[in-house]
Amino acid sequence: MTSRREARLEAVANVCRELSAEVHVAAWDMRERQDTLKGVELLMSRAGIAPSQGGTALDGLVNNAGLAVGKGPFDEGLDDDWDRMIDTNVKGLLFLARACVPFMTAGSRMVNMGSIAGKQVYPGGNVYCASKHAVDALSQAMRIDLVERGIGVSQICPGAAETEFSHVRFKGDEAAADAVYRGFDPLVAQDIAEAVSFVLSRPPHVCINDMVIMPTAQASAHHLYKVP
Repeated sequence: MTSRREARLEAVANVCRELSAEVHVAAWDMRERQDTLKGVELLMSRAGIAPSQGGTALDGLVNNAGLAVGKGPFDEGLDDDWDRMIDTNVKGLLFLARACVPFMTAGSRMVNMGSIAGKQVYPGGNVYCASKHAVDALSQAMRIDLVERGIGVSQICPGAAETEFSHVRFKGDEAAADAVYRGFDPLVAQDIAEAVSFVLSRPPHVCINDMVIMPTAQASAHHLYKVP
């Protein structure tokens, strides 16, 4: 497992270890290409994954890093916010996928975390929606590029999910973030985790190419019913 925040990463790893799972962790920022290459090599070495040398292959990659920052019109957007979203959501996903593919073989799976924002554009979404549309396109392209090697590529696209997403988007404004999820039952992290588990556990001849998951109260990216 990898994450930018080492303390959070270790906390999750410890929970997994309590369930008797063997866990290897390394922290780095996926926006940094060389750090990603070195980090993947380190994790693969620790886990004994080396298919080119007759060793175990990487069964699955869950490419989950992503964020939105700001929700104003594009002409009021900040360069730093744009860079952060594009570098994380697009380039970070590409860097990690490319670094992991050499450790995968036929039957391996890649799951890219997309978004309903990669299917539909909503007011104030501009650059974030563009970055997630890129994930949608890249997932299709990766599937084409890897099909002859027997590597399945899936995309999971959540709708409104109550995670740290809105807290990051509104830059720590707790009131604004909490208001996003008020008045309906949003998705929670476990809902998405169960979807990831389902996708990864399909038999080798089955690939769930694309999965869109939304709360029952959400009909589209910009149509959400909230109880008054």
